[in-house]
Amino acid sequence: MGSIPLESNGIKLDMGKLDGKVALVTGANRGIGKGIARGLGKEGAKLTIAARDEKLLTAAAEELRGLGIDVLAMPTDVTDEAQVERLFAASQEKYGRLDVAVSNAGAFDGGRFDKLSAKAWDKVIAVNLRGPFLCGRAAFRIMKEQKGGRIINIGSISAQRAREGTAPYTTSKFGLWGMTQAMALDGRPHGIVVSCLHPGNVMTERRAGSSFESDKEPMMTVDELAEVCVLMATLPPHVNMLEAIVLPVEQLYLGRG
Repeated sequence: MGSIPLESNGIKLDMGKLDGKVALVTGANRGIGKGIARGLGKEGAKLTIAARDEKLLTAAAEELRGLGIDVLAMPTDVTDEAQVERLFAASQEKYGRLDVAVSNAGAFDGGRFDKLSAKAWDKVIAVNLRGPFLCGRAAFRIMKEQKGGRIINIGSISAQRAREGTAPYTTSKFGLWGMTQAMALDGRPHGIVVSCLHPGNVMTERRAGSSFESDKEPMMTVDELAEVCVLMATLPPHVNMLEAIVLPVEQLYLGRG
């Protein structure tokens, strides 16, 4: 997906589906988040990107600006209420509106249930559930005032089918799907559309060269997944793709393989 070239007085212009719109993406310093930010930016959106690692975030922002995208980069821990409020306030101060908010920041930890530490449990639940709650609430308040907008939560196929040794992650993604539905109901009277995108295996930097058996399974690229997020973000305002499951055809899922 990308911008559409037009001719005007002999000058080639690019018109994207998100021209004049503003998108905010968390966990956007690499992997899925950066891919989604890139996809939204290529459609003309101005971007606010957030992540904890400031060095990687700065590098991601420079990469996106190199594509001609207007980017505000804000180092943010999405589990910290004050930092989330600063993130959305800074974005609003710079751009004056918010049309798409993507909660992508995530954490993974696990192990067999009887050996699972409370620390690992708390970390995953905080990032994967508290984070989208805080970001969704902040986005809600802006979008309610402007009478519309879209919130897209990045879930996982783990919200549908569990794998062994993934209790915190699986629980958080089941919870995120439930929260998405509750948010969609609360947002409906205000023109706020809320969706959940469930990725299967995506080839990210973390997986490149990994020795884990699960990282040798069939993969899709971040840009292939981002196409679906962009589709969700660019649907007509009266249409919602409430839930999407996107995975490689040959990935083991529902007995496939």
